[in-house]
Amino acid sequence: MTSYRTRLLAGTAATLAALSAQPVMAQSTSTTPAADEDESIVVIGTRRTDRSVTDSPSPIDVIGSQELTAQPAVDMLDTVRNIVPSFFVPQNTISDASTFVRPPSLRGLGADQILVMVNGKRYNRAALVQVYSGADTALSYGSQGADISNIPAISVKNLQILRDGATAQYGSDAIGGVINYQIRDDAGFELTGLWGETYEGDGDRIQVGAYAGFNFADSGFLSLSGEWYDTDGTSRGRTRPTAVNFATLNPSLANTIPNFTEGLPAQIWGSSPGDGIKLFGNAGIDLAGDAAQLYLTVNYAESTANQSFNYRPSLTATGLVVNDGSGTPATRTNNRNGSFNTIYLTRCPTGNATCPATGFVQDANTFSFASIYPGGFTPRFIGDVEQRYGTGGVKGELGGGLTYDLSATLARNSLSLSMTNSLSASFGPQSQTEFFFGDLIQREQMVNLDLTYPLEVGFASPITLSGGAEYRREEYEKTVGDTQSYAAGPYARQPLYVQVSPGVYQPALNSSGQQIVATQSPAASGYGGVSPAFAGKSDQDSYGIYVGAEADITEAFTMGVAGRYEDYSTFGSAFVWKANALAELSPAFSVRATVGTGFHAPSPGQNNTQIVTTNFRSGNQVQTGTYPTTSAIAQFYGAQSLRPERSNNYGAGFIFKPMDAFTLTVDGYIIDVRNRIGISQTFRVTAADVAALPALAIVGVDGDVNYFTNGFDTSTKGIDAVASYRTGLAGGSLNTTLAYAYNKSKVTDFDPSVISAAQRFNIANLPPKHRLNASANWQMGDFQLNGRVNYFSSWANQLEYPGQRFSGKATVDLDASYTFMDHFTLTVGANNLFDTYPDRIAPTTTNPIYALTDSLADGQVYPRSGGPFGINGGFYYVRLRVKY
Repeated sequence: MTSYRTRLLAGTAATLAALSAQPVMAQSTSTTPAADEDESIVVIGTRRTDRSVTDSPSPIDVIGSQELTAQPAVDMLDTVRNIVPSFFVPQNTISDASTFVRPPSLRGLGADQILVMVNGKRYNRAALVQVYSGADTALSYGSQGADISNIPAISVKNLQILRDGATAQYGSDAIGGVINYQIRDDAGFELTGLWGETYEGDGDRIQVGAYAGFNFADSGFLSLSGEWYDTDGTSRGRTRPTAVNFATLNPSLANTIPNFTEGLPAQIWGSSPGDGIKLFGNAGIDLAGDAAQLYLTVNYAESTANQSFNYRPSLTATGLVVNDGSGTPATRTNNRNGSFNTIYLTRCPTGNATCPATGFVQDANTFSFASIYPGGFTPRFIGDVEQRYGTGGVKGELGGGLTYDLSATLARNSLSLSMTNSLSASFGPQSQTEFFFGDLIQREQMVNLDLTYPLEVGFASPITLSGGAEYRREEYEKTVGDTQSYAAGPYARQPLYVQVSPGVYQPALNSSGQQIVATQSPAASGYGGVSPAFAGKSDQDSYGIYVGAEADITEAFTMGVAGRYEDYSTFGSAFVWKANALAELSPAFSVRATVGTGFHAPSPGQNNTQIVTTNFRSGNQVQTGTYPTTSAIAQFYGAQSLRPERSNNYGAGFIFKPMDAFTLTVDGYIIDVRNRIGISQTFRVTAADVAALPALAIVGVDGDVNYFTNGFDTSTKGIDAVASYRTGLAGGSLNTTLAYAYNKSKVTDFDPSVISAAQRFNIANLPPKHRLNASANWQMGDFQLNGRVNYFSSWANQLEYPGQRFSGKATVDLDASYTFMDHFTLTVGANNLFDTYPDRIAPTTTNPIYALTDSLADGQVYPRSGGPFGINGGFYYVRLRVKY
């Protein structure tokens, strides 16, 4: 790997040098940070074209391209988290498919309560519906949102974040706000190369980005951008005490423990290794002079990540010393994984009256998966994401100021899931060790028409009348996985018999006098594939119309109203509205307020998700199935059709700008959401259930079943404050920003069969209530210095670490850049400069710390979700950029 990286970095440097000698196709006029971002013209939250951030009735953040590309993250989720205080996304270590598609939260709301747009057009959902039950997805449990990790930072002109409900303007999902990526259209060329690694020496990252933009005789433009990355995984846990015990008892077999020869824990807690490519194209050409423009935006991305799952020990470990927080040492027994239970291979003789055909003989003809995995096994879960997105249209202005924008969007996102180093226990000796689980596919088509018209009525400005219509179609598809990935094999249930004389058998009895029935889990260990019964497509059509009006009533008072009606083929219709206003009380001080309603329509994915995962109950492996509300299994346990989530949004704040160099905005908000979509309580499958509904055999006796349902209401209150100041310092220019976010959510009403006390606690306490970002940029000539302090207040995770509150922490990011030969910029920097980690997990009776490893039984040292800033510690990097 080292030689490969050396060759790649050398190749990148050679490419940069060669490109610097090539003829310049297009010249960029500026390489310095954009100034006056508070005066940037915004395109979200309004239909007017003359609005800036400081005179917008709704709070909007505008983040420039340089600030986005300055982050050394390969994932746009982490980039935005580092910059925007009200944006939260967990690290997600061992989180099933949620490791591949991480769900973010804005203002404490779920991933599909945030509308993501590209150039003002709706960006498609990801194919994954978040069904992982751990706290990693607590704020977005059950959601299906867009995956912004498919957007390369180098392609973005600016990022505009509307921190306000906007369903009346843009349709379903915009309850918590809107994130809009403006794609670059400037002429020029840019190439970047980055290498970095963590302070621990792992997590090596190589990242290469390129941009090329062309103008065509003032009649059009074309921009092409892309990014490739390759990143190694990290490890921040310890090996399991059962693995240490196995190596001690079986030194000759120690090298059969997973990851042993690499010197890594049997089970890895950390970021998963992965690689990918992200591409963007943006083009426009003027028609009939400049009266109209044809435009096209396309995005293609693919990525692969390889995640460690839980280690399955092959032996039981007894007498393990633990610290359970009581002050007195105790001992624990950790059982071997159920996959290593004995499988009996001799079937009852055909036609024998004392040994039925469904029975097995308890004799020496047995099989154990220890013959394949003597030191146990750790499945590796692999996710391949592919994104295709394209929007094309025509926009322009007709006579009298009437503008139009007619567009069509086609999009497809897929997640292909597979696994290696695993088994399907109920198939015994015939088990595969590698599995394909099927593809999850989200398709979207949209046609959109937006109109505006200025109407003079004697106000300080014309009334900007707006209106439009939209048609959307969503399709969700699941393809069939390998048979062994979902099915129950021949050894799933083994009633045992013993031979008492030639040809005569009787049931094998346990100590209680009951017949022994050996069982093995169906499906693959770790995950369950899509069965033919649940494969196929589901769809949803919707139609929407909206109207709006905005105007400066006087020079000092602005007001806007909007209303939207949408009709869905699945659940019916919804109407939402919004009103906002801005009053300038003095040239330096303005107040603003918004009020409105919103909704989130359940997606076809939420209505038709079927996923089986492996969980552990009291150390024993069990299958957990999440099923569509329309399925026989879900309806067997009382499922009903999903209804839309509905919200009431309120906001008020002020803008203070006493001088050109200083701006302060403070905004408070309340977001009340009813009928939130979640996942029901877990129903334990009994033998009687399987007899009544044989389809439950996929989960098996003692397995768990749940389904999507509307089951709780929430209220979210908060304050966002942003201050910026520009001045001179030591002969250079200094730009500073202080951003603070306070957010508190609580469950106000709930169905106890849907949401537990621990889940309710996590909604209120998993994200820090207080978040503060203080950043400064100092530039003198060709030298530039950037610093950021990120503060996160305390937080807690009652689902996984009951009783513990993790303390507040601050991290520091610092980088220095030098530009030479006009076009080359070298940057060295560090994120989390002082190597800050979350608190270690405290010992309790629920989570005892094992003396052998100074960790939990599964090797955890730090919280698995990574908390608000992750568990990887410090990361240092070097970046080289060439820009023309």
